[in-house]
Amino acid sequence: MQKVVLITGASSGLGLATAMHLHKHGYRVFGTCRDPKKQTHQFPFELLALEITAADSIQNCVAEVVNKATRLDVLINNAGVGITGPMEELELKAVEENFAINCFGPLQMAQAVLPIMRKQGEGTIINITSIAGYMGLPFRGAYSASKSALSILTESLRMEVKGFGIKVCTLAPGDYATDIASRRYHAPVLQNSPYKKYAEGLETMNTHVDQGNPPDEIAKAVAALLQKPSLKVHYQVGPFMQKLSKTLKKLLPSRIFEKLIMNHYKL
Repeated sequence: MQKVVLITGASSGLGLATAMHLHKHGYRVFGTCRDPKKQTHQFPFELLALEITAADSIQNCVAEVVNKATRLDVLINNAGVGITGPMEELELKAVEENFAINCFGPLQMAQAVLPIMRKQGEGTIINITSIAGYMGLPFRGAYSASKSALSILTESLRMEVKGFGIKVCTLAPGDYATDIASRRYHAPVLQNSPYKKYAEGLETMNTHVDQGNPPDEIAKAVAALLQKPSLKVHYQVGPFMQKLSKTLKKLLPSRIFEKLIMNHYKL
């Protein structure tokens, strides 16, 4: 039986690469974006409208998948946005909006698909988090926090639904060559900001994304997870040193680890 997959944020970047790869390998793929009518490219999979911060839009999107495919086997919560800026100067509204997209939206998507998967007696939910979610990074604190929150929610969710035959895990990418830097919210640099001299750190972040590995690696990692009979709670994919950072945080004294991070971002 052909597996039905719903991927949020599938019109570009990691989501598009994953949708294309799974479609090529025989899955029936439904992707989402805010307004499919504005897309200038033709995709070999169906692209549905979804505003991930709107409950009605989420329910309508999931209902459309089930109406067309009669089932829903896999949810890949990929949609997300970046945010940068010093914690002191970030507008609370911008932080709330980041959490709404990166954490609360994926939770609402899971809430919408779980009754369907429970009725089927099976299903898989993969939440795309970030290696940045394992640690507080300078000027990326809100982003790290939103991805970390999604990771912890996943830990709770998987235990709650395991008895229904539903598998849940996270996949945390490192830096990949996508357009996320262009869509990232940047806190405005205040005229008299004491943090202006640290702007080079932001340029370092953008460079890492631009020079990141191809997003096809994420697509292959997702496909591999869907073939596993059972799933661990957390997976990481990305450059070796970025994956190693999670281990180093556990092993090194905090002052040493902080020094490594600050040197990395030229602070």
